[in-house]
Amino acid sequence: MNTYIFSRAQQQKALFWLALFHILIIALSNYLVQFPFTVSLPGGSQVHSTWGAISFPFIFLATDLAVRIFGRRPARRIIFCVMLPALLISYAFSVLFSGGTWAGWGALAEFDAFVFRIALASFTAYAVGQLLDIRVFDRLRKLRTWWIAPTASTFAGNAVDTLLFFAVAFYAGSDEFMAANWPQIAFVDYLFKLFICTLFFLPAYGLILSILTRKLTTLSENGRLTAVADGR
Repeated sequence: MNTYIFSRAQQQKALFWLALFHILIIALSNYLVQFPFTVSLPGGSQVHSTWGAISFPFIFLATDLAVRIFGRRPARRIIFCVMLPALLISYAFSVLFSGGTWAGWGALAEFDAFVFRIALASFTAYAVGQLLDIRVFDRLRKLRTWWIAPTASTFAGNAVDTLLFFAVAFYAGSDEFMAANWPQIAFVDYLFKLFICTLFFLPAYGLILSILTRKLTTLSENGRLTAVADGR
């Protein structure tokens, strides 16, 4: 197996884009979670979920790629750098586009407790879920079978993230529908995330990992892997 040398400039550039991707997915998911949808199953039963369940799993893609390429410490650095900006941007974006329509800049002048609670829930769930994801992935990433680490870390991280997010955001909240149905929605949301991860995450992980290692690294002269990134 070839090993790669990472220059400091290459590492910093990659970490910047990965952090930006985190913020984008968090803001988008926090906005989309305001829009629940219902799926009718055979037999007349119904399950509830939100559109945020479709977008958020891809944040685990970015985290696991960071751990795989750069190591645990730079991945944790991304989490801590992203948390506060993501909280503020998520709140502002959700307030400005409340209910899917442009509310105007004046909407920022009034504090929206419901939207802030969602942003705070995301802040909490993101931090705990991603740190757990990093820990699990880092322990398994040296296995010969490459897909075990991203699969196990994603399943564990998503479980904790989903439970914390819905409990903090909607338990006994002002939205009667979400307050009454959040446990069911959280469970279905988790199943949706696992489905999305299985269908898109693992293929995308392998493809993007291959692209990033070609773009961001250079082969050493003797073909042996030497990493100069922090955390190795």
